[in-house]
Amino acid sequence: MDIEGRREAGILMHITSLPGGYGIGDLGPSAYEFAHQLKTAGATLWQMLPLGPTGYGNSPYAQRSSFAGNELLISPDMLRMEGLLDDEDLMGAPDFPEGHVDFQTVEEWKLPLIRKAAHKALRKAKLRKEIDEFRKRESFWIEDYAMFMVLYDKYYDARWHTVWDDGESRRDPEVLSDIRKKYRKDIDAYVAMQYLFDMQIKELRKHVRELGIRIIGDIPIFAGADSADTWSHIELFKTDSKGHYSAVSGVPPDGFSPTGQLWGNPVYDWEVHEKTGFRWWKERIRRTLEMADIIRIDHFRGLDAYFEIKAGEKTAEHGKWRKSPGKKLLSAIKEEFGNVPIIAEDLGWITDSVRKLRDSFSLPGMKIAQDGFTMDAKGYLNTYDDFLPHNYTRRFVAYTGTHDNHTAKSWFFAHPDIEKHIIREYLSSPDDDIVWALIRAIMMSNADTVIIPMQDILELDDDARMNFPSTCNSKNWSWRMRSGAFDSYRTSRFSFLAKISGRNGLTAEEHLQAIRS
Repeated sequence: MDIEGRREAGILMHITSLPGGYGIGDLGPSAYEFAHQLKTAGATLWQMLPLGPTGYGNSPYAQRSSFAGNELLISPDMLRMEGLLDDEDLMGAPDFPEGHVDFQTVEEWKLPLIRKAAHKALRKAKLRKEIDEFRKRESFWIEDYAMFMVLYDKYYDARWHTVWDDGESRRDPEVLSDIRKKYRKDIDAYVAMQYLFDMQIKELRKHVRELGIRIIGDIPIFAGADSADTWSHIELFKTDSKGHYSAVSGVPPDGFSPTGQLWGNPVYDWEVHEKTGFRWWKERIRRTLEMADIIRIDHFRGLDAYFEIKAGEKTAEHGKWRKSPGKKLLSAIKEEFGNVPIIAEDLGWITDSVRKLRDSFSLPGMKIAQDGFTMDAKGYLNTYDDFLPHNYTRRFVAYTGTHDNHTAKSWFFAHPDIEKHIIREYLSSPDDDIVWALIRAIMMSNADTVIIPMQDILELDDDARMNFPSTCNSKNWSWRMRSGAFDSYRTSRFSFLAKISGRNGLTAEEHLQAIRS
């Protein structure tokens, strides 16, 4: 279940961060242009964040569904080319900011357009047939999601487990039957919107693959508390006698937060998952593989053990570690799909048990270069730190940082002078080129795969940071790249490093064959 031992380089760039004229990056022309820029840069991987619809806080790791796509990512330009929108529909767009996403304004302007296109698609015989086929193919989740979203609209985004009427929250069969009749057109529209998303992401993926680039998708290990997943499959989560969540997830105190991180996602009732043969997880993997070539499992350690916090706690300081049936789950996935290319996000406090689970399925872990520059008791660089680039071994995916880290530029300048001096010496670089020196160091490392966040390629500071963990504000998840920023200087510099470090997307055997031929 490894990623084939290819020596590759890629870029981390979420769809919402692409430039474009509608306030948010989408699956339209800017995504195709970016794919060609990746090709020019010599990248063979494009890593995205989770693509599901987001709720309060706009976090892609707190999705309203583990299966659906975010309707805001549907491209109006592509809908116009399909004849589902007219030129007039796209006129009069708000004056969206260029450098970040104003999610509220985007949603207020864009969703009515997408819904209009969905209703028009339902009136076209050919598309109606394709929508019906999509509906059958995705029957495991699509009806529940569409009904969930209709009720979500009814209650103005109020949480299903605290505000909805009892019959709706408990999924009383008669109540659900009445909802299907009363809101049939609205339910059909949500199904059609998901069809449009499905069509656009698959077309993009096909184009990207033709360019020799593979997409890395992302699966958050837990489902959202306020999601169609929990509403439609509450039996898969730990609850009390009244059907309320009895425990939630998080991580204990660490460098990010002295009180830990209280994520609030309900924890799985793994015994029930096992009894079903892990069907929900298998469907989740299947759906992700329709949109991506490689899967990154966020918080992989949760498949070995997860941090459980009693519902109602205000912090994550008093939780307990509980075992998960990760070996059984990964075995079931392998039996169902074969050798699925999976990246294990194994950051943070990792035990020997987690490493054993990761290695027993030949899964590559992750290395974050920012985490490697630690000092020993005497104030010298800890040269044996596993996260320093010269210590990387092959089966790892190396990053300068992730969406949860400082940008490389802000990370460096946040250090005290003595530590900045040590980093300069290690990277043999002056301050004004320190970011590219860090990129070069991990490119030249032994790690099979290197992924660089776009913010670091652009040498941006923390104004462009994607997320500050344990916070919820309008700045998180909102960064957008300005048009023209990924210019020829940066594509050529990345391409040069990919070339001299041998990151051409080939396995060692394929590379030797290419040389001999």
